[in-house]
Amino acid sequence: MSTQHHFQAETRQLLDLVIHSLYSKKEIFLRELISNASDAIDRAQYEGLTDKSILADTPAWRIDISLDKDAKTLTLRDNGIGMTEAEMIEHLGTIARSGTKHFIQSLKQKQEPNAPELIGQFGVGFYAAFMVADEVTVVSKRRGHTGPAVKWQSKGDGDFSTETLADAAPDGTTLTLHLRDEMDEFLDGWRIRQLVKQYSDFIAYPIHLDDKIKDDDKKDEDEAEDKPLNTMRALWKRSKSDVKDDEYTEFYKHISHDSDAPLKTIPIAAEGVVEFRALLFVPQNAPYDLFNPTRKNGLHLYVRNVFIGADFEALLPEYLRFVRGVVESSDLPLNVSREILQDDAVIRKIRNNLVNKLLGTFADMKKDDPALYKKFYAAFGRVLKEGLHTDWGNKDKIKDLLLFNSARLEGNPLISLRDYKDAMSSTQKDIYYLASESLDTARQSPHLEAVLQAGCDALLLVDPIDAYIAPDLGEYDGAKLIPLDRSDFELGTEDERKAGKEKQEAATKDLKNLLTALQPLLDEEIREIRVSPRLTESACCLVTEEADMNPMMTRMMQAMGQDVPKQKRILEINPAHPVIQKMKSMPAADAQLKDYAELLLGQAQLAEGDAPTNPKRFTQLLAALMAK
Repeated sequence: MSTQHHFQAETRQLLDLVIHSLYSKKEIFLRELISNASDAIDRAQYEGLTDKSILADTPAWRIDISLDKDAKTLTLRDNGIGMTEAEMIEHLGTIARSGTKHFIQSLKQKQEPNAPELIGQFGVGFYAAFMVADEVTVVSKRRGHTGPAVKWQSKGDGDFSTETLADAAPDGTTLTLHLRDEMDEFLDGWRIRQLVKQYSDFIAYPIHLDDKIKDDDKKDEDEAEDKPLNTMRALWKRSKSDVKDDEYTEFYKHISHDSDAPLKTIPIAAEGVVEFRALLFVPQNAPYDLFNPTRKNGLHLYVRNVFIGADFEALLPEYLRFVRGVVESSDLPLNVSREILQDDAVIRKIRNNLVNKLLGTFADMKKDDPALYKKFYAAFGRVLKEGLHTDWGNKDKIKDLLLFNSARLEGNPLISLRDYKDAMSSTQKDIYYLASESLDTARQSPHLEAVLQAGCDALLLVDPIDAYIAPDLGEYDGAKLIPLDRSDFELGTEDERKAGKEKQEAATKDLKNLLTALQPLLDEEIREIRVSPRLTESACCLVTEEADMNPMMTRMMQAMGQDVPKQKRILEINPAHPVIQKMKSMPAADAQLKDYAELLLGQAQLAEGDAPTNPKRFTQLLAALMAK
């Protein structure tokens, strides 16, 4: 005879919230029920350590799912600890009161050192069943108890019933979900296999499926019936020495959908204030949508072998979005749906650990296997540079990982800031660099002339993002990074700089009339015309004031459709160049002086990869000059 009961926690309103609003996906119900079943087996094993009657039958632990399309039922059974009638009323009859949570609290009070890790922390996971079922029946028998099995039944309407069963029932718990009409997808075996693989693949106990198949299909299904749906193999929990490379590769392909093996595999086992395990992978190639702002990035998150979700961006900063893998922790307090992380402090600690491990791995790769590192850098160096602008705490570590083309070395190979610093002469105090549109444009830039003539090197920043991160370079190992196209550029020792200024002042005095005549001719485009301290071969170049946006950044912003205010720049001329000497001798009233001035400006614009302000006018002037 059944006994009627009422739910004890604000009844219908709270139950309606749990059923209709708590979880974003209805499929989550299966994950929750499997997690509860796993907990029940964990608890049976733990209590069996001190109560031999619980494990008297030495069970083979397992979780079984069966589907009946005719009856429209999904049944999930475990042979775990089970429940008495009193426990059913207490734990299933009160929303947000979990037997698992109560069990953990009692263990903490006893300070048990070997307590098992149980998944369920809140008493609402069970009620996810009502998202897909209009009635739920639970039959349970407590291990180690001689009493009968108990049946619990409810339609999720605020009431439930319990009754003892005269018929014998095995130890453990059986849940039967009478599915709603629109939930037929959960009666298909392929869908259940998919969900188990997605959410519960690493549950430690085998999960089996019986979907009441037709006789003509029985043979093939029987052959696979005893094969668990889940692998039960959490690679990140196994020692690296116990895992073969092809196992890592297979797992990487499974989570990343990449057809290639990973470039680098990084297992992590962190202990201390926060304990977690992770298995991270660096792909061989950048995905085509790496810079797509709508692309989902992040790691797969597991808590106690249960899949919580993919693309958890909080676990890694944006500039490491190319890393794939999983993170599993027992320390993560989650909210009731297990879909939103509750404790930001724990996540921050895990994130810091992951970032430090990754940056350390890249540094080791750069030191121990330069060829492999250059392959990695070719694929992901551009996105790694974003960290200079966003991760100030690791800015120095990121700087050590960056590579730039050398202007002085043959073939313009990639070198690091450390390589550059170690090759500097004792008299060189600064690191010089030039941001440009391309390597070809950079290597031919007039801004390099004085630096190379002095025997110094310059780093060529030729990635589109370099214009964006160049100001963040700041300094490296006590040396300032100085852009060669900035107006305040100085070269050499203090004595050399002093001598250079005196020479520049003398040249300026000598060219005073020419400079005075040229300024009004180019006033619309040029802020100032002056003698250059950096040119040895070219006639002229353009430079930028410190506070102004460099031209490469300006062009990049314009290409993105941004409205960039017009900036007047500085035109520097080489006083020793024949063209400048020719112009010096021309009277200020000479009409050709304006033509020469425009040609100079066009040359300077072309030299840095830009087009002349008026390309048609420039070509006409050039053709006229050639005709003479």
